[in-house]
Amino acid sequence: MTSLPKPHLLGVLAGLFLASGLIISTTLLTRTWLKVADAESISVTGSARRNVSSDLVVWRGSLTVESPTLMAAQALLSQQEGVARSFLTTQGITNTHFHPIAIQRIQVRAAKQSGEAEGEADNSATRFRLSRIIEVRSGDIDTVLSMDSKTSQLVNQGIEFTATPPEFVWTKAGEAKIEMLADAARDARARAEQIVSQGGRSISRMRSAKMGVFQVTPLYSTQNTWDGMNDTTSREKTVTAVVNASYALK
Repeated sequence: MTSLPKPHLLGVLAGLFLASGLIISTTLLTRTWLKVADAESISVTGSARRNVSSDLVVWRGSLTVESPTLMAAQALLSQQEGVARSFLTTQGITNTHFHPIAIQRIQVRAAKQSGEAEGEADNSATRFRLSRIIEVRSGDIDTVLSMDSKTSQLVNQGIEFTATPPEFVWTKAGEAKIEMLADAARDARARAEQIVSQGGRSISRMRSAKMGVFQVTPLYSTQNTWDGMNDTTSREKTVTAVVNASYALK
């Protein structure tokens, strides 16, 4: 028996593989069409996305003082509050809210001197630590961020001041939610129509619809949670609405 030349043999094998692939693909597609053709309904998931920019920033900073007496601590905190208010006003911040003062009584134990024995007089002293949170809520995000970048001026004046990262909020989520869910429902129907048309069927009516999670994530992020995410870390965000729908076929 004469063997085939090697190039010719490779060509024959490639042709067999290609033919097998076409048969498998056709079989799978035919099965999909048959399922659609035999089904009474179809369930699909539709979604709508929108990129938005935050319209509110929440900024918080904290003043902390410590003194041997409560009266002295209160006086020091009052003086530092005045400096902080002046700084904020200079930076264009006017809607400032000062939270109630938190008072902490602490015991400071002095180090034992050389030669002191255990059980001798207690060397601890009482001190008072007072702290107060400053909160700013504003739609003028640029002004607040500019102020936040200059808070080191307070520290340079000897004030114990710390600030947390700003929180960015999109306040229009509630009113946009209904519109986006409608868009997601339309997307679900379009997906269903595209699928059933492959089996020679068409959509009759919607049988049921269920709202999925409503996600507010950082811009272009793929993060999500099963109960919905509401990001406050990024100024620019992506909002996603999901609808799970079922349609009767005809």
